[in-house]
Amino acid sequence: MSRIGRLPIDIPAGVTVTIDGQDVTVKGPKGELALTVAAPIVAKVEENQVVVTRPDDERASRSLHGLTRTLIANDIIGVTEGYSKGLEIVGTGYRVAQKGSAIEFALGFSHPVTVEAPAGITLTVEGNNKLTVAGISKQAVGETAANIRKIKKPEPYKGKGIRYAGEVVRRKAGKSGK
Repeated sequence: MSRIGRLPIDIPAGVTVTIDGQDVTVKGPKGELALTVAAPIVAKVEENQVVVTRPDDERASRSLHGLTRTLIANDIIGVTEGYSKGLEIVGTGYRVAQKGSAIEFALGFSHPVTVEAPAGITLTVEGNNKLTVAGISKQAVGETAANIRKIKKPEPYKGKGIRYAGEVVRRKAGKSGK
């Protein structure tokens, strides 16, 4: 039995979980998220808890059991607390500025790079070199942060670029002199 999959998920006050066949809808104070559970896995609400079960010990069922439980738990945390990911801009002359709901980067290119916030995501600029990506969907927050980081990844020689908050960039030695 999956150690993660067999754990019940507590439903906090103010959150409603509705299960209609394979569709799970989670509503909370911050918003609403929907999830479709993969075919062999079954989710049920029992006594203010969500219980995820699998019908057999087939390889596909085992692999989806823990995943499904974690996805539902992430949705419940998302509608109550939300998720956020911090980004740092490192480099001389590199900066970020808020332009309405969008943000504008100066990253040493010949032009400024503008990024629009996807639906359900808020982009907040702190200072001129810190950025926070926040939202209720863990997947959407992570994907948006990864796409922003992809604009200018931190390079290994000087460490310049966009990195996650707290990320350690492995540095390389430059050319050795004679």
